[in-house]
Amino acid sequence: MSTNLLSDETETQLVRTARTVVGDGIRSVTYFTPDDVAQLYLRDDLEADADVAGFADTERLGFRSQTDYDDSELGDYNFTIRVFDHGYLTRVIHDDHGIFVTTDPLTRDRFEELAAALHEELRAIAD
Repeated sequence: MSTNLLSDETETQLVRTARTVVGDGIRSVTYFTPDDVAQLYLRDDLEADADVAGFADTERLGFRSQTDYDDSELGDYNFTIRVFDHGYLTRVIHDDHGIFVTTDPLTRDRFEELAAALHEELRAIAD
């Protein structure tokens, strides 16, 4: 599982956090920075042919979102949920690194719980 972006312990912790919140509905966990990407987990029943680098390129737009929404009456930007025909993608960014988790359908509360837990993990990595 080692990617050289993170320690084995950190990779394991990120996957454990996502799996604890989502349970068996988790599909994949991917960590990314402005320059690198590493898929940390892929559920056994899924094909390993997804364009992870392409997904990461799209999700890197979130680095700009951290500042694009400054001074918004909506408040601080927290996370993004993308809805697809066969699942969901939740992206969380903190400073210059992020994580996206793909899942089966979840309740809104569960998405919020997942995003909060991942944000804490990313904050811990940055410290």
